[in-house]
Amino acid sequence: MSRVLVPLANGFEEIEAVTIIDVLRRAEIEVLVASLDEESLVKGANGISIDSDMQIKDIDSDTLDMIILPGGWDGTHALADDENVQRILKEMDSKGKNIGAICAAPFALNKAGVLKEKFTCYPSVEEQIRVDGYQGDKAMVVEDSNIMTSRGPATAICFALAIVKKFKGEEMYNALKTGLLASYCQ
Repeated sequence: MSRVLVPLANGFEEIEAVTIIDVLRRAEIEVLVASLDEESLVKGANGISIDSDMQIKDIDSDTLDMIILPGGWDGTHALADDENVQRILKEMDSKGKNIGAICAAPFALNKAGVLKEKFTCYPSVEEQIRVDGYQGDKAMVVEDSNIMTSRGPATAICFALAIVKKFKGEEMYNALKTGLLASYCQ
């Protein structure tokens, strides 16, 4: 079974985190939700709290197939500043393992030095990262090498489905896409 880590920091974007966790679990992908500190409840940008499974310091990147960062400015900055998240990103990239980020979170990938040439993010965040390589609204999900990025809350289902397609194939992707009424995802 594929194993994916979703680290959460206070101020994360709830729609993105919950959508990613939910869609991946529907596809029978193991999703680990990790907090950055000892507090297991992590509060999102809009006041919704999620109970994490573990702490990020206890994660061994060798046991993971992918790490996915949800956005939200406060959460993104915390992920970008967290030494464990940055370490895991660098370790996974050095092994060519899959890394994903949505909304503002490509900022944290850039800080780790793992963001590839082509990427997308929430509009205006590219100004904090770099304009070169920014794909804007050309696609809801952009893949470059082992890195997947997406634009924001409204693209979260398409982003999660793209991850499902990568790990579970076209059949599972199509079944979930149909069941979620996400015909707009490509």
